[in-house]
Amino acid sequence: MGWINNANEVGYGRPPKGSRFVKGQSGNLAGRPRGRHRLAPYEAVLGQMVTIRERGTERLVTATEAYLLHLAKRGLEGDGAAARASLALIEQARGEKSQSEPMTIVHVGVDPGSVTLALEPLRMARKLDPYRETARMAIEPWLVEATLERLPRRLSPTEQRIVVDATRTPKKVRWPKWWSEHP
Repeated sequence: MGWINNANEVGYGRPPKGSRFVKGQSGNLAGRPRGRHRLAPYEAVLGQMVTIRERGTERLVTATEAYLLHLAKRGLEGDGAAARASLALIEQARGEKSQSEPMTIVHVGVDPGSVTLALEPLRMARKLDPYRETARMAIEPWLVEATLERLPRRLSPTEQRIVVDATRTPKKVRWPKWWSEHP
């Protein structure tokens, strides 16, 4: 008897027409589950602080430093693989150090009582005119919010107006409910 090719036939490799994939539509509508193929959290693990004991005294170091110290110790004790690995890491660190830009140290003197020069590098305030040496500084909105959360007392309307005027973008600040002097 010969093979009859019937389009309605159901069997291996021929699912029922009603359950076949629709052309142009994914067979996995939900997609891959989130977080299933996540990489190992090296930064989180190696950035943790651990306590190590050296010559009877304990000190806190990062897990990265503890690992490197342990690797170097094993290398000095005669473990060839550990010695090769630690030497390779030392060479890699030397190469990165020599390829990086030279470090520039900027020393800025601040007059006693004047903190305006320190606020700009800390991104706590911004000079309103960056080209004038004596330009007015304006406080960043995030700093105003953080300070208002920690205030031990409410400010008077006069003090509130001073804060609003000194804030760089006062409309971005989430002012407390008790605040009366809105921008």
